[in-house]
Amino acid sequence: MLRSLLARAFWLVSPWNLNTQPAPSRPTVLIGAPHTSNWDFALMLAIAWRLGIDIRWMGKKSLFRGWRGPLMRALGGIAVDREDPSRTVAEVVARVRTGDGFGLVITPDGTRSGHTHWKSGFYRIARETGLPVTLGYVDRSTMTSGLGPTFELSGDVGADMDRIRAFYADKAGLRPHRRVEPRLREESREY
Repeated sequence: MLRSLLARAFWLVSPWNLNTQPAPSRPTVLIGAPHTSNWDFALMLAIAWRLGIDIRWMGKKSLFRGWRGPLMRALGGIAVDREDPSRTVAEVVARVRTGDGFGLVITPDGTRSGHTHWKSGFYRIARETGLPVTLGYVDRSTMTSGLGPTFELSGDVGADMDRIRAFYADKAGLRPHRRVEPRLREESREY
């Protein structure tokens, strides 16, 4: 209830507009892109809370140090050890398989700058759990944010990524110069 009220207040005073498809009807891997600013986090929470989506999100483990740790976990955070990201993927897959139902927000373009490819963890998690993928977005050019389509991955990495690229082609992010093209290093391999 409090989260819903906070989200309503946010969208009333924010210069951003919520332009979204309905919330997915079941747990999903929710992509947050383009991830070009720390403000993306506030927009992601406002979208999820407004739509009533129970979310968890993955963030670098340094976000969970000190006083921020309890707050980040209360907001749904799951710490990622960048030295061993495959372990984090395995842990999330195990949680989903035990029936822990939530939307998992992942920003596959990483830490807002310096990357040439998306990270493939979202794809592996979706394929290994059978969860669909929901395309969340931030677009400064239209000052809109929200959810796009939800769909099942086919296992054809190139075709799935073509669909994702088409959706994000006109999305600029808050800091457009930091945008990373939706492309996986693994697109030449099958999962």
